[in-house]
Amino acid sequence: MAKILNAAPQFLVEDLGKTLAFYEERLGFTRDFVYDDFYASLSLGGGRIHMKCATKLEAERSHRKAGEHLDAFMEVEGVRELHDELAARGAPITRSLEQRPWGNLDFYVEDPDGYILCFSEST
Repeated sequence: MAKILNAAPQFLVEDLGKTLAFYEERLGFTRDFVYDDFYASLSLGGGRIHMKCATKLEAERSHRKAGEHLDAFMEVEGVRELHDELAARGAPITRSLEQRPWGNLDFYVEDPDGYILCFSEST
């Protein structure tokens, strides 16, 4: 029986270079590859996100932001330490570290293209 080993959301971005710099400098991701200046993969630990140059729909971004709809949920160990590290790097934390009623401690970051990432640890 086949099993999924990894899943990576694909974010549509306006400026691949700017986005890569943000993820590397502000969030500590590592560049896995860049293909023909329009497609890339970044990872942090076991989490991976793919980026593709394409026009995004502003209405969709606005809708997702208004409802705090997540674009990526990243399960982590050491969420407090990660929060402090990203805050020190100047990452735009849009929802502070908080214990949730369902048993997770998490926080949100918004990237330059409006994507919302949740970094979460089960407590």
